[in-house]
Amino acid sequence: MITPIIKNEGRTVVFGPCRLSYTHLFAKYSPDGDANNGKYMTNVLIPKKEKQTVKALQDAIEAAKKAGMVSKWGGKEPKKLDLPLRDGDTDKEDDDVYADHFFVNAKANTRPGVIAKDKTPILDEEEMYSGVWAIVSVTFFPYDVSGNRGVAVGLNNVMKFKDDERLGGRSSAESDFADIDMEDDEDL
Repeated sequence: MITPIIKNEGRTVVFGPCRLSYTHLFAKYSPDGDANNGKYMTNVLIPKKEKQTVKALQDAIEAAKKAGMVSKWGGKEPKKLDLPLRDGDTDKEDDDVYADHFFVNAKANTRPGVIAKDKTPILDEEEMYSGVWAIVSVTFFPYDVSGNRGVAVGLNNVMKFKDDERLGGRSSAESDFADIDMEDDEDL
């Protein structure tokens, strides 16, 4: 069993290893295709059994709520407040990968730092895909935009921990063509 890494500094938490999903770390992603509204982003899946990690995230969310009461919400916590730590069993019940996990959707306007275990930068986008395991650094912050209030997750940096099966149903070229032997065939 791997001991979780947890570093909690107020509203910033470094934690993992966790699995990444819907990963866009090298280019901004916009669901509506508008490049001007794109963000670097990833969902970070946290196993529910990782109680210390979940508590560290909850503590950071509480710190962000306290900051929001001072800076955004007029001295009190709003009755309706969107919170970022979501339950995969209820919010993504149609996706088995999210079962028995909490998750946060971490986003950034600027490209996050992406490094390997040896602290060297990862430049190849194929190295960081949906399904990879990573250690992540995030910062929770309050917001009040057009009447919507809540706590969001800023994506700071990502360190690759280990490879795993890709998520999203895409198979590798190696597995698709594993049973095809082309060595004895002549060019047509």
